[in-house]
Amino acid sequence: MATDKAQLAEGSAEGLNHPRVQRSLRSARLLIGCYVALSVCTLIAVVLLRDHHDIVNAAVWTRASIVVAASLLMAWFAARTARGHSRSYLRLRLSSAAMVIAIAVIVALPGAFPAWLKAEQAACGVLLLGVVLTLNGRHVRSVFTSR
Repeated sequence: MATDKAQLAEGSAEGLNHPRVQRSLRSARLLIGCYVALSVCTLIAVVLLRDHHDIVNAAVWTRASIVVAASLLMAWFAARTARGHSRSYLRLRLSSAAMVIAIAVIVALPGAFPAWLKAEQAACGVLLLGVVLTLNGRHVRSVFTSR
């Protein structure tokens, strides 16, 4: 057990390659991959439903486009984080937490977004909440904060 803690505390490749850290990073990448897929499918749905102005308005177009861009950026951060880039880890932690907050606001506030988009955003929020919890775990954090 002491060896596990020492290995995790090191900012070296050994800490990054620790099974717990690798499992956490794989989980985060899987959740982000699902987030990307859901976001892209939503944008495709927006394109297909573009003539139905009651369910696809300008706010939906804007939000769907932003979410796809953010999801792809997070996927890039996750790939770099898995290779040990501490700045990408920080960017991924911050962007995933910011998106969870933005999604919570969108889901909670009445107004510009239809119910179907709010439901999709809630699903995205659940995926990203998993990312936030995984990346802020003690094991992963110890590897990147010691760098």
